[in-house]
Amino acid sequence: MDNILLMLPGPTTVDPRVLQAMGKSVVNHRGDEFGVIYDETTELMSKTFQTKNSSYILTGSGTSAMEAALANLVGKDEKVLNVVGGKFGGRFKEIADVHGINAQTLDVEWGTAVTPDMVEEALEADEDIKAVTVVHNETSTGVAAPIEEIGEVMKNYDALYIVDTVSSLAGDAVNVDKFHIDACVTGSQKCIAAPPGLAAVTFSDDAWAAAEKVESNSYYLNMPKYQKNGAKSPAQTPYTPSVNLIYALKEALEIIQAEGLDNRVARHHQAAAATRDAVKALGLELFPDESVSSATVTAVKMPEGLTDDQVRGTMLNKYGVQLAGGQDHLKGNIIRIGHMGVISYKELAITFTALGLTLKGLGKDIDAGAGVAALANHY
Repeated sequence: MDNILLMLPGPTTVDPRVLQAMGKSVVNHRGDEFGVIYDETTELMSKTFQTKNSSYILTGSGTSAMEAALANLVGKDEKVLNVVGGKFGGRFKEIADVHGINAQTLDVEWGTAVTPDMVEEALEADEDIKAVTVVHNETSTGVAAPIEEIGEVMKNYDALYIVDTVSSLAGDAVNVDKFHIDACVTGSQKCIAAPPGLAAVTFSDDAWAAAEKVESNSYYLNMPKYQKNGAKSPAQTPYTPSVNLIYALKEALEIIQAEGLDNRVARHHQAAAATRDAVKALGLELFPDESVSSATVTAVKMPEGLTDDQVRGTMLNKYGVQLAGGQDHLKGNIIRIGHMGVISYKELAITFTALGLTLKGLGKDIDAGAGVAALANHY
């Protein structure tokens, strides 16, 4: 297991410093010592979100943060516009449905990105829309949405702007305040490169004002409770948090600050460009258009005549490199290469060496080293 290289769209490889931090002794989650740690962690999270607003840590996956945003900001029978261009955009709609929210969808073909004009047109057509949900980085398709440009549209409307940055925060440009985002959510195990199991939420003043008027549809994810407990001295969470995972998250966020957020984002974009060129050098075809391609995961069409088991199975079982397959109707049709977190040229070189040898071994008439050679143009 230790020899498997994770090149997934999460979870990602965790720095040894982060793993070591997780091994510290458990402390009382209602005590002063943990209160200081929690405060420092949420402050680091707000720096990473690039917001003046407070942030809150949830013991749960990124989906818990998605649910927290919807359940606290949109009431039963109120309208939310869910942009759906992949599995996780669809998840927002599924959450809304569970909570009795009137979920409208703005459907976008998988592999393409929503445009600001599409969002503006939908808002103009229905003034009762209370919130709009957008997935910044749709890992199921390898597409990045233009959240900054959509924010310029959203600032002109009363509807709240809810953005999922689970697989983009600390890997692509996310500036909550500058992009006019009202509720931003993320997870621990992707670009942040901490272990799975934590999520984070930050709300704008407008979002908190809305939350005060909504009868929350959730007991555990009641965000006013998180706000109230977070303001205590020492700071607390309303329910028992995963203390050791918060140690790990704090360390991972400190690593991000030490690298520099802009530097980290630039590193991810460099890796994405190198990956796309390496894919093409091996004769493979990208799934989305490059103009909307993700900075943290690259989706590739399955090589003609080969199966998912052949390609990903060989990569894993023979070369120890784990890639992700397609989801829903894309299962068996694409492979997904994650390049997020602490990855560098070394991990990409190993990945494309293995991919080149795999394709060659499966009968493809290619130069097995062409992918690695293409990487060199970026490093």
